[in-house]
Amino acid sequence: MYKKRCKKKNLSNQKQETKEVEKQEEEMQPYSIFLLAINSPVTRQKYIGRFTKFLNFIGLTDGTIEERCRIFVSKTRNDSRWAVNSIVKFLWAQKQRVQDKEITGATLNNYVKAIKLFCEVTEIYIQRKNLLRGLPKARRYADDRAPTLEEIRKVIEYPDRRIKAIVCTMVSSGIRLGAWDYLKWGHISDRKTRKNNRR
Repeated sequence: MYKKRCKKKNLSNQKQETKEVEKQEEEMQPYSIFLLAINSPVTRQKYIGRFTKFLNFIGLTDGTIEERCRIFVSKTRNDSRWAVNSIVKFLWAQKQRVQDKEITGATLNNYVKAIKLFCEVTEIYIQRKNLLRGLPKARRYADDRAPTLEEIRKVIEYPDRRIKAIVCTMVSSGIRLGAWDYLKWGHISDRKTRKNNRR
């Protein structure tokens, strides 16, 4: 009899613990799903920063980012017009920043991407076409160019010998400044080794 009571008590405790774990997982879900949808760690950090700015703008400033995402999702599910109005106000403010030349149209487009991704992964349906209609167009190309030979020679003349190696590596391979974070010694090989490996 005593064993049966203990067994029932253990089962009820296990069920209660399972429900608590499920509840915690459910609570973390919107933010976790958002992070899972982004592969690159650099992109993930940028999207988190942009979406956090959006949440701050609409007044969701208290608590952790997970809690704020949860609040946004629950408010949106209760009142979809609130979400649309919040997004429109945010985009309007960013459009003003573009007109004041504080940010570019491409930066505004990046804010849109972060909000759009969060809404997609949390299954919040918002008609994007109407929201994006009046926004400035982003350029599809970078505002940079390859350096001329004269510019490269001038930079290489700098007395620090390390500069020459850095400049020559970047110019010959075409990598950008951000690529240095991911470059490993194993990625570098000389031409002779590459020719022998091809044969």
